[in-house]
Amino acid sequence: MNEDTHFFYKRSRFKTKLPRNRQYLKSHFWIDREEDAEGGLKVGYTKFSVRMLGELVESDYEVKPGDKINLGEVIGWVEGFKATTDIYSVVNGEFLGGNPAVAKDPELFFKKPYEAGWLYRIKGDVDPESMSVEEYASFLDKTIDRLEGAEA
Repeated sequence: MNEDTHFFYKRSRFKTKLPRNRQYLKSHFWIDREEDAEGGLKVGYTKFSVRMLGELVESDYEVKPGDKINLGEVIGWVEGFKATTDIYSVVNGEFLGGNPAVAKDPELFFKKPYEAGWLYRIKGDVDPESMSVEEYASFLDKTIDRLEGAEA
């Protein structure tokens, strides 16, 4: 991982390398805008979100491949050791399916959230409020500062 392809982020006790070629959301999802052979985009949780959830225990989707989905719609859920959370759609479009590799090896979710640990594939119009890596880093600064203020 070099500086050209990744953005090194550090704040307080949290650090990560964020891929530059992704879009990020305030809900701590990333979107890989490089379409695969079928025209689909990959979506996953950021390292920050994964760290808050802890290691993946179980996940499931309430929609099936081919289903039409709307931006912000709950399409599934993830249970980690620390928390359970809903999985939201980051597009208006079509659900293409969950990540079969994570279903077989849940550790990928925690250990490789930007690579093999992605959550699902979709087709459609990406959330217009998605951010660049630099914008997301600024948002993370505010989020971590707010969390640390709550702990004091």
